[in-house]
Amino acid sequence: MSSELSMQAHPDMSPGSPAAPSAPHQGGLARDVADLLSSMRFAISLLSLIAIASIVGTVLKQNEPFPNYVNQFGPFWADLFGKLSLYTVHSSWWFLLILAFLVTSTTLCILRTWPKLLADMRAWKDGIQERSLRAVHDHAEFESPLSREQLRNAAARLAEESGYRLRIAERAPAHAGAGQASLIAAKRGAANRLGYLFAHCGIVVVCVGGLLDGDLLVRMQLLFGGKQALPPSQQSMLISDIPADSKLSAGNLSFRGNMFVPEGATAGAAVLSAQDGTLIQELPFSVTLKKFTVDYYSTGMPKLFASDIVVTDRATGEKIPATVKVNQPFTYKGVSIYQSSFEDGGSKLELTGYPMRGGGADAFTLKGEVGGSTQLAKAAGKGSKEPGVDESYTVEFTGFRPINVENLTDASGRNDARGVAASRAEQFEARLGSGAKTSRPKDLRNVGPSVQYKLRDRAGQAREFSNYMLPLTADGQKLFLAGVREQPDEPFRYLRIPADADGSVKEWMRLRAALADPAQRREAARRYAAKYAPPGAPAAQLAQLRTQLEASAGRALDLFAGPADKSADMSGQPGQDPGGFQSVARFLGKTVPAAEQDKAADVLLKILNGAIWDLWQISRERAGFKQAELTQESGVFLQTAVNALSDSVFYGAPVYLQLSGFDEVKASVFQLTRSPGKYIVYLGCLLLVAGVFGMFYIRERRLWILVKDLSGQTGQGLDLSASAQGFRSSLLMAMTSGRRTLDFNKEVALMRERLAQCAGAA
Repeated sequence: MSSELSMQAHPDMSPGSPAAPSAPHQGGLARDVADLLSSMRFAISLLSLIAIASIVGTVLKQNEPFPNYVNQFGPFWADLFGKLSLYTVHSSWWFLLILAFLVTSTTLCILRTWPKLLADMRAWKDGIQERSLRAVHDHAEFESPLSREQLRNAAARLAEESGYRLRIAERAPAHAGAGQASLIAAKRGAANRLGYLFAHCGIVVVCVGGLLDGDLLVRMQLLFGGKQALPPSQQSMLISDIPADSKLSAGNLSFRGNMFVPEGATAGAAVLSAQDGTLIQELPFSVTLKKFTVDYYSTGMPKLFASDIVVTDRATGEKIPATVKVNQPFTYKGVSIYQSSFEDGGSKLELTGYPMRGGGADAFTLKGEVGGSTQLAKAAGKGSKEPGVDESYTVEFTGFRPINVENLTDASGRNDARGVAASRAEQFEARLGSGAKTSRPKDLRNVGPSVQYKLRDRAGQAREFSNYMLPLTADGQKLFLAGVREQPDEPFRYLRIPADADGSVKEWMRLRAALADPAQRREAARRYAAKYAPPGAPAAQLAQLRTQLEASAGRALDLFAGPADKSADMSGQPGQDPGGFQSVARFLGKTVPAAEQDKAADVLLKILNGAIWDLWQISRERAGFKQAELTQESGVFLQTAVNALSDSVFYGAPVYLQLSGFDEVKASVFQLTRSPGKYIVYLGCLLLVAGVFGMFYIRERRLWILVKDLSGQTGQGLDLSASAQGFRSSLLMAMTSGRRTLDFNKEVALMRERLAQCAGAA
């Protein structure tokens, strides 16, 4: 009040007045920086930045190959996001810097507030005045016939029974003639203040542990330790040939890397990802994979990955056998070995190749190894005249899976005959409604082995293919799926080749070769015209009709077959009219008026289907088989074969490679970590739990009970009526709490009632 009166009396000296003298700057720049770092606003701002960065790191896939980001965002944004380290958010320099500032800010806040919290916890606040107690919201007053000592002792026992710790302060009379007074200062739940301290300490400890277990130490070695990341162009080098400045010693305090070990092989170093390449982390031991085991459910889904390994100590030569399973790591010398995933370890593959261009249908054998490559011409023969089957194509075997569990759904959820997936709108609508429903029913089945490879041309362009070894049954028909995609982040689009009576693709391959042969197309058109010309017509008219029908059938077959040379590139579109139904539709659009296109399309498709039937019979005759009978099965086969022929122009490969045999070699991918900070993180989590428990479940309460003498008082303030009624003392109770809850209101009411009983008040 005195300062307020002074300000009113001298308005010209207020802080906002121009005449007010400026306060001396105490502490300088260092104190200002310390105040900023230890402020709550600064800490909350840092937490907000960390939350935003974590959201970015969750939404945006981390540590993906850079071409994937280029395909997704384009060259400009992909490069910009890369410079901002958005692809490695949690290990980026700015994220680690924010964590360091958060640790500093929280530590300074703890150091500044800890003495105040400790002093407040120890303080009894027994110097509070009577008028201040009456100003408390929850207070009550009683008069008692008991003496001050009796009432004080009874109130103290009640407070102790209620769980309070207390201190009794005797007060001398405030003035002559006033009675003695006793103040009981009690408190309960003071550990609530420790909750704030533990929570802040927990944040610091967790951040410190996270910094230790992150790649901060590796970054420090790259910046100041003379280490240099191995560029991608040199990552195929042998471990022994890698320079020392790209290797980290076995005594590295903290790291997280991967190790690839095929069955029967041994590895003694882990690979760490760096911003511009990789680093090799040497280990104090080597790991030998004896056997990799995969157990499956009845549906074919894997349920257990386990690796039987032998760990050999480099110093002593001791061999320790162990089994590593998912979520069951093996730890040796502070390094934990986790089962991360499994891959192919270089399986030996045997494939059968079928030409997809030209009129040839002769198959050839191709052998390779997963992770290796081979020239396509060496398998097809150097004398091969098939377009595209030459030295310019290289087969790179990228993967092999002996078991594939696919979701084979009914007609409401499958792809159509051309392998075109449902539209985005249909997929979106299928997901609307309850979050528990799925877009379509699941029918999980093991469809057998598959091989994945890339076919690269002389210019370095490549398409990736994924072909199944066995046919899949869909709608009662057996189909071979041949997948293709242009980019690694795209899904495979499948060519659906019908299986013949022997469960192979040979029948379709013969039909494809016949369609590519102009002579066989002309023969098929002639047979079709002779078979479908109306009988009984005059000879001249019959000859003219046959000529017209043969020309129409030949034209339809030529349009459907496409250009003779399809070896221009691997884009699937070497010319304006690549063939298939697309060329037929374009021809109708150019030559037939729009009003008559539907009718003309029906007629042309009937002619095309009839001519292809005859083309099929011709291909069977040349292969030494009898003609196929016109049945429902043969009709379904031919219709699926025609759809596959139309789609094959977009397959974009000179050959179709079908897996015919394999010798599987399994490999395990281990994640090796040395994380001394995890125990620090455990401690930080324990402190956080204790802090949260203390803040939310421990309520600090303060209780004051002031007991005064009434008998013998004289002068102003004497309650003569109370003295006349035999009251000898009075009691003033006040209670406060950091959080006003319903439980606290009930506790105040109960304490008021029990103190009233102690005082003997009505």
